[in-house]
Amino acid sequence: MAVYTQLNDTDLTAFLKDYDLGELVSYKGIDGGIENTNYFVTLKNDGVETEYVLTLFEELSYEELPYFVELCQWLSQRNIAVPFAIQDRNGIGLKQLKKKPAALQPRFFGEHVGQQELTPEHCAAIGQVLGEFHVAAEDFYLERQAHRGVFWWRRESELIRSKLPEDDQTLLQEEVVRFDQLREQPGDIKAGTIHGDLFHDNVLFQGTDVSAVLDLYNAATAYLLFDLAIVANDWCCRPDGSIDSAREQALLTAYAKARPFTQDEYKAWPVLTCTAAMRFWLSRLIPWLDENSEQKLKDPEELKQILIYRRNNPSQLP
Repeated sequence: MAVYTQLNDTDLTAFLKDYDLGELVSYKGIDGGIENTNYFVTLKNDGVETEYVLTLFEELSYEELPYFVELCQWLSQRNIAVPFAIQDRNGIGLKQLKKKPAALQPRFFGEHVGQQELTPEHCAAIGQVLGEFHVAAEDFYLERQAHRGVFWWRRESELIRSKLPEDDQTLLQEEVVRFDQLREQPGDIKAGTIHGDLFHDNVLFQGTDVSAVLDLYNAATAYLLFDLAIVANDWCCRPDGSIDSAREQALLTAYAKARPFTQDEYKAWPVLTCTAAMRFWLSRLIPWLDENSEQKLKDPEELKQILIYRRNNPSQLP
């Protein structure tokens, strides 16, 4: 149970006094979170009960959070279904509770779909939503460098080299260099605000329709196509690391209807699918190789196999 900060009735009643949303009915800690504490909170207003999600941020500082608060409010105002900090009667969305940054957000309903249950219809749905996300954030006025972007993977790939087999050292270094070469002469590869972590478990579905996109705390300013590559590698992969072309083409075609690709993006796609696989392979390798790591371990071999497949079977944008 990922409830790091325990709350009681008194804590919540005091917190909710700043809002005009009704009286506290009940609350319950939410299972499954890794970085934050989350509660379902039910309020009654004029006889109607409404559920919200209260998040206490355990890792991000109060100073780091305004970017994410502003982004989520910006996207929500443009009809992108993302959680956002509800403003209190004084227009403040980012609050404090138990000396932690906190936000009260609307609750979205829907189901997570397992990776191997994803269909071309699911992939088309998220492709459309991601394209609309990128268009909606086109004029967003804040920028943020990715916490695990190019400078991070340059540094970390060097730090773990000696712990890797020679073939893995070579594979990792070649992909770092390939991205650097692309970055030196990007041409018309569009950059903007990306989700940065849009794996299948960060989306809720009702049927094959997306009901919400969750967990925007890796959002940053980067190549939009890199964001799409993260999605393609996760949503379209088979258990052996190969890519299901039907799912991928459904994803890419739907995305392009919302945000058409540039000519330079057609050339960059095979490289960026490898970059995306390399970035998450590396982030899984680091705690895997650290005997003292307390992070939840995910198998890096999965991303390595996707990377190898992408190198040997470059795909093309439709």
